[in-house]
Parts: sequence; C-alpha cells; structure tokens
Amino acid sequence: MDRRLERLERELMLVARCSVLTPRERKGQATDAQDPTTRPDTGTTPGVESCTPTRLDRSGYLLLSRLDAEGAMTIGQLADAFQLDVSTVNRQTGALLRSGLVERIPDPDGGLARKLRVTPRGADRMAAERTCRQTDLSRLLESWTPEDVARFEDVLTRFNREVERQEGRAWPREPDEAAHSPE
Repeated sequence: MDRRLERLERELMLVARCSVLTPRERKGQATDAQDPTTRPDTGTTPGVESCTPTRLDRSGYLLLSRLDAEGAMTIGQLADAFQLDVSTVNRQTGALLRSGLVERIPDPDGGLARKLRVTPRGADRMAAERTCRQTDLSRLLESWTPEDVARFEDVLTRFNREVERQEGRAWPREPDEAAHSPE
C-alpha cells in the first residue's frame, strides 16, 4: 500500500500543476494590464486555436466559482471557505474588484460586513473560462471511452467529498449533482 500511496501522491501533485485546469503565465508573456486576474492562454494543444486571448487565473476562477455557487460572501467567509488568511483573500478579491468581476454590496441579512457578489461581467468571464476549461478537458480525454470518463468523474467526486468531509468544508453543489454522486 505504501508504494501505491507514493504513486497516488505523485499523480495528485501532477494534476495540481495541470495547465488545462490552471492556466499559468509563461515567461515573456504579458497579461492584460487592465485586468490583473487574467493570464495568457497557454495554448494547451499545439496547433489548436486558443479559447480566448486571456484566461482567468486560478485564484480568480476559484473565488468567482465559489461566489457563483454560494452567493454573496464576506471576505472572512471566503477566507474560511478556502482556509486562507484574510489578507490573502483581500488581495485576491481586490484584483477581482478592480477588474469589475465582483462588487461590494451591503449584507442582505443586515450584517455590518459588506459582501462580495459576482457582477454580470464576472459571470460572463467565469462562463467563458469554464467553457475553455471544458473544451481543453474534452481534448485531453478524447481518446477515453464514455465509461472511463464516468468512472473517473465518480472516483474524483468521491475523493473530493472525502476531503471536504475530513476538513469540514463542503463545496456547494447543485441539488441534482449532490444526489447523483455516491457518498
């Protein structure tokens, strides 16, 4: 089992660096100066036209996805959700605010802290990024059978749910998505 865990740990590390899922800036490529949350498209498939000239960076995509799934949240709530320092989330959300992808609103429940919510521009950017990621993932898995893709999805969902259970921080899911996945 130790050797299997060594290989599994290595494969998870390699997934984390996967540019299909987390596009990164390459040396010598400039980002959109007006939008610090973007990175150049890394051209994940040589010879295939890229999705968009710029891509949301990892933190921007994760924050927008969480706000989209859960609704307006304070910086403190986001920091708790991601287990990050408030200062880190403040810096990351500051970039989203400056680029007009999120906005500050009064707490709808009457609390003192202002909340952040996704703007229409942010929703459009997130949808475009999600489409790019799904397109890149489709290219990556094009030689897989539908059964292999379904099995991979089921096992990965099970893994993520176990991580969430152990950490006590579930990612919000659609009701049909929660019912579909085995616990």
